[in-house]
Amino acid sequence: MSTSTSTTTSTDTGTKTITLTEDELDPYVTHAATRSWLASPGLPGPGLPGDGGLLTFEALRAGGPRTVADSMGDPDLLAADLRDQLVIGALRGPADAETESILLDGATGEVSTTYVLQDRPDLMDRRPLAPSLQVLTDFVAATEEMAARRGRFASYEGRFGPKAVAGMSRQLLAVFEEGTGGEVPPFWRMAALIRPLALVAGPPADAALTLDLPTRLLDEEFGQGRVARFEDVDFPAALAHEPTRRFLRETGLPEDGFLFQLDTDVPLPTLAEYYEDERPGEYTADELPDDADHLIRLGHLIEDNSLVVDGATGAILNWSEPEATLYALNTDISTLAFTLWLLHREKTIDETLSHELTADAYDQLATTMTQTLSTVDPTGSAPQSTWHYWTELFQDEAGGVL
Repeated sequence: MSTSTSTTTSTDTGTKTITLTEDELDPYVTHAATRSWLASPGLPGPGLPGDGGLLTFEALRAGGPRTVADSMGDPDLLAADLRDQLVIGALRGPADAETESILLDGATGEVSTTYVLQDRPDLMDRRPLAPSLQVLTDFVAATEEMAARRGRFASYEGRFGPKAVAGMSRQLLAVFEEGTGGEVPPFWRMAALIRPLALVAGPPADAALTLDLPTRLLDEEFGQGRVARFEDVDFPAALAHEPTRRFLRETGLPEDGFLFQLDTDVPLPTLAEYYEDERPGEYTADELPDDADHLIRLGHLIEDNSLVVDGATGAILNWSEPEATLYALNTDISTLAFTLWLLHREKTIDETLSHELTADAYDQLATTMTQTLSTVDPTGSAPQSTWHYWTELFQDEAGGVL
């Protein structure tokens, strides 16, 4: 195996790309177009991006490509079609962790992914990702352009709401269909159907909350009469955060958000009042959070968790009864509402596709949902986060949350 170092070049736009020397390509890459793409020095198109939000090719920097067999402790148990595949990178997961390895077929130029299972190589298989490196690079670029509303998606700058999201989704899916002859791999189908949802809401004019949800967005998603709105008389004095009060009055929350059940018994209680009135004797004052008199209970999450809002700051928190611990859940009431909308929208999309998303690649869907939410609300991916309710729930394949 070559031990030479791959070349990093910078284009005129400042984007770093990775190219390989002829020695690094030999004898692994024989496909002419792939060799040309990887070996072309210093041009804006050829080569691979070193790192990004969707995937990373940093594995190529240290010593060029290596085969799956070379990366395994016991390659004899590998399927024959996996042994000579080249490991060139990895997909990104939550908090930028690497998940599946990206594989290149040096003879055909096709790109796929696999989970490297050192203890059970006999269980490893491949998922299609792209027919070529050129197509893969274009797919990554198109997805990033959509998220930033630039390039091919520049016309969507400043546009928000379901119609804008639907337009971006159709345009992105068309790019993927053209590049794959209509056989779009699950990873990219999810990118087209889920990732544009992060752009449904824009920033509010007064910046009091994170998002300005389109008028009637929740009503259209959950149905008329299934979104509860509150009056001032419903709020305890502890709820002093006016932007939260205004959101609950004007926009409201769905009564049944699948993973969240809104408390419709009003007035809304503080966490201390809830346990005193509804479940006396279960928790002493010492077992509740120190500021339980300033935490307003909005409803309950599954698995013995309560959803509460800090009455002073508007932060949305998760009170875990089993652990008697408060965890950060959402930045504010607007990003909570977006999260509930995102979950409901994903389930509707999956049902429309006869559960194609959850059946084909649940783990990739969980990652896509987590990353989509984090672009709107980074609470779960913040450096100080040790556990996050939504992230854990998305990944619960056995529970069928998505």
